[in-house]
Amino acid sequence: MSDLDQHLSAIQGGDPDAFERWVAAAEATVRLSLRSFAAVVDTEAVLQETLLRVWQVAPRFAADGRPNGLLRLAVRIARNLAVSERRRLRPEAVDPVTLDEQPVEVIAADPLLRRAIELCRQQLEGKPAAALEARLGAAGGEPDEALAARLSMRLNTFLQNFTRARRFLAECLRRHGVELEQI
Repeated sequence: MSDLDQHLSAIQGGDPDAFERWVAAAEATVRLSLRSFAAVVDTEAVLQETLLRVWQVAPRFAADGRPNGLLRLAVRIARNLAVSERRRLRPEAVDPVTLDEQPVEVIAADPLLRRAIELCRQQLEGKPAAALEARLGAAGGEPDEALAARLSMRLNTFLQNFTRARRFLAECLRRHGVELEQI
């Protein structure tokens, strides 16, 4: 790989074509740096956020004299974002007694909540919808590997689509006035 910092001065000058050339050459390296996070975070979202942040900080970036300084910064940003996302998504341990005390009937008893959930599920499309339906249909009885294979997806792709479905549903429910923390 040649030194991608050859595009740096044009990028710092706000040239989107130079940034496009830099992204075309750098994307695979940044994507590979996220490989270890693929099962736990939406690496595509992390990659997109990384590229946005690189574009925003590039005008203030000072090269250290070593090759590919902006690329090294992008990899650091991507990994830090992935770590933050993993921490944010990490489930908290719940006391089994507390879990047993949660009223499961709340969802069944609230017709407005049920309607909001159904509306949001109907709006979900494509592969995220398929991943969600497969996971719900299996009801915990099949591993994700089997569900992914049934949908002709790699495990990582299945997990990313399921994460996208969850995010979409959460945002949709919020738009319908449902705060998930209260349920």
